[in-house]
Amino acid sequence: MRKIAVLTDSACDIPVELQEKYGIDILPFTITLDGVSYVERKDFTFDEYYQMLRDAKGTPSTAHITAMQFCDQFCKYLDEGYTDVLYVSINSTGSATHDAAVMAVDLLAEERPGHELRIHIVDSHTYSFIYGWPVCEAARLLRNGAELEYVMDMLNDRFSRAEVVLSAFSLKVMKKSGRVSAAAAFAGELLGLRPIISLIDGKSKVEAKVRGDAAVPGALIKYVRSRVDNIDEDFEYMIACTDIPAVDDLIKQCKKEFGHGPLRRCGQQHRPGHHCHHLSGPSPPLIFPTRKLRHPESNRFRGAFLLAAKFLLQTGARICYNCVMRPKTHRAT
Repeated sequence: MRKIAVLTDSACDIPVELQEKYGIDILPFTITLDGVSYVERKDFTFDEYYQMLRDAKGTPSTAHITAMQFCDQFCKYLDEGYTDVLYVSINSTGSATHDAAVMAVDLLAEERPGHELRIHIVDSHTYSFIYGWPVCEAARLLRNGAELEYVMDMLNDRFSRAEVVLSAFSLKVMKKSGRVSAAAAFAGELLGLRPIISLIDGKSKVEAKVRGDAAVPGALIKYVRSRVDNIDEDFEYMIACTDIPAVDDLIKQCKKEFGHGPLRRCGQQHRPGHHCHHLSGPSPPLIFPTRKLRHPESNRFRGAFLLAAKFLLQTGARICYNCVMRPKTHRAT
């Protein structure tokens, strides 16, 4: 009988309660801010990190998870009698972590010659709970006896349809990181302009600009409607937020536009982690990851996620899998 471990990295933003419920292992990233290094999910909570960003003089940087760390984890699975490991990674074009996991497969062969551990690596092509939620579903399905191959198909299908649209309420940290020039940031702040930015197939594009924070939710919803066909009761979306009051208005508008409320995890809104906001700092953008069916023979959309977060999502999501319509699965709640 197969014994399967489910592994991911801390950019997934899976809350502790769901991690423990589904028995998911999470390798943490190391984050450096103003010369001090921290281990994600260990040295600070989300709220503490938000305040750290507000107080920081510089911008945070992240060290990828190394091949040796992965190799040590794989050795642990071998010692515990696992037959398979399913690792779902952060977007490979935005982090070297995925490549490190691939390298660790060769390291394990040198460390444990002749081992029989089967390692399955899936690139999410995205960030945060956009892949954390499917990982929870994968762990639940495996626990309930689903075949690993079916679960991997489900993950690849979901990730192949991931799109993101977001906005930033402040350009301060984007200016620090060099993503926008000082002159452009100054002019944007002076005029109160808020960019509506899409992240699709690894490319970011400013789709529109609106004036004032109050115009952002409507503009994001308008963009989502332009990308999603046939919004009905099966249309899924999620709202993620920090401590921003704007989220209440966003929820209200979304319920009105989509006909029902957002998905929740453990009865709460999702809290975004480091990789959602280390480029923009503690200013609340709204993030809409939408799941579009990209197969050329079909233009039907199977669902979407809607997130309101306090920080920009790091760019780089890309799609490289052919999309196949899959049976509807239960939600990992």
